[in-house]
Amino acid sequence: MSPPTSRRVGRPRAQERPASGLEPRDEVLSAAAELFTTRGYTATSTRAVAERAGLRQASLYHYFDGKEAILATLLEGTVRPSLEIARELVARTEAPPEARLWALCRSDVMLLCSGPHNLGALYLLPEVQTEHFGVFQTLRTELQASYGELLSATEAGAPLGTEELSLRTDLVFGLTESVILIRRADPGRAPQALAEATADAALRVVGVPQRSLARLRREGQQLLAA
Repeated sequence: MSPPTSRRVGRPRAQERPASGLEPRDEVLSAAAELFTTRGYTATSTRAVAERAGLRQASLYHYFDGKEAILATLLEGTVRPSLEIARELVARTEAPPEARLWALCRSDVMLLCSGPHNLGALYLLPEVQTEHFGVFQTLRTELQASYGELLSATEAGAPLGTEELSLRTDLVFGLTESVILIRRADPGRAPQALAEATADAALRVVGVPQRSLARLRREGQQLLAA
């Protein structure tokens, strides 16, 4: 979301919403996030999104080509921040890869749990597998590859063959994204506790011994604080 700014002039509104300070484009995204995750993507029309954003439907098309473009933008926004952090952690070669992997898992879960709406649940939509969401899929694949790169550098991951390494990467990445389902079933779950428990579990999947977790957790927290 963009920082609060003044509204763009010249686009008439269908109705007034409580002043949010958001640009109309961001109001559309906010409204769509709410409706897609509460009413469902298929059941939500562009007219409903526009009305919830306080815009005329024609004005919505000034910002987005249609519902698929809105969904694609929302999904890409759930991955880009994690990918930026992943790139930084992959480059921090002076730190133990296990600590960097812990930090990536924790930050990824926190980002998936941030915001009032469980946007990660939209990953499960069959529409997301189509070519319209190619950018999102590319970003998500790169994020998963960062998990694999860190995992392969760990003491437990280094000896693994290609097939086993791929499997472990899929397991760790899937474990991280499983918080989407946990949050849907229990929206009140504390994100920080969930994030740290998931990161701990990810290292156990990799093969890190239990006795090393406390140290790696501290080091991972220091990486994120930096």
